[in-house]
Amino acid sequence: MSPHKLLLATRNKGKIEEFRRILEDIAAGEIDLVGLDQFPQLHDVEETGSTFEENALLKARQMCAATGIPAIADDSGLCVDYLNGNPGIFSARWSGIHGDDLANTAKVLESLTGVPDEKRSAHFTCVAALALPDGRTHVEEAQFDGWILHSPIGDLGFGYDPIFRPDGLAISSAQMSAADKDAISHRGKSLRAIAPHVLTLLNSLG
Repeated sequence: MSPHKLLLATRNKGKIEEFRRILEDIAAGEIDLVGLDQFPQLHDVEETGSTFEENALLKARQMCAATGIPAIADDSGLCVDYLNGNPGIFSARWSGIHGDDLANTAKVLESLTGVPDEKRSAHFTCVAALALPDGRTHVEEAQFDGWILHSPIGDLGFGYDPIFRPDGLAISSAQMSAADKDAISHRGKSLRAIAPHVLTLLNSLG
């Protein structure tokens, strides 16, 4: 049986690499991952939801409807306890410019100027959502706990990784290998949780 097509509903290169790595590791040969680069005419989905789950479902449903291909999307962000959970769902555009990692990171660090280590707790949240052409959906949520550093360290990863120190580690998530990060990250955990459901639901389509 030929592999099922599955659309990765994101243009974020860092996310695409993580998606491919994790899903192909779990479902090698059973899923043909299709990128949005094959649909240049599609516009990005406006994230109008008020939660990670709402935004993830919004993206998956709209891209599935636009292409006719089952779609998987995620919405994720950094939640800093001292900042009342911000930037949260606004993580990608916290500085006012969507996708400006350096500016977003700088704004978080500036907001925590003078805040001691013990009050710099934070976590990443990721909700992965699958949408099928017949209207069925499935979501999984996961969290990655840690602390905000005082300055960026490391050049691996993307987004807020250089200022995030995972619980129990002495390095930032931007100093971790891809495999080590996938094993404990919010996106790795949510994708591993949703992968069996993806296979079951895709197989049910016939």
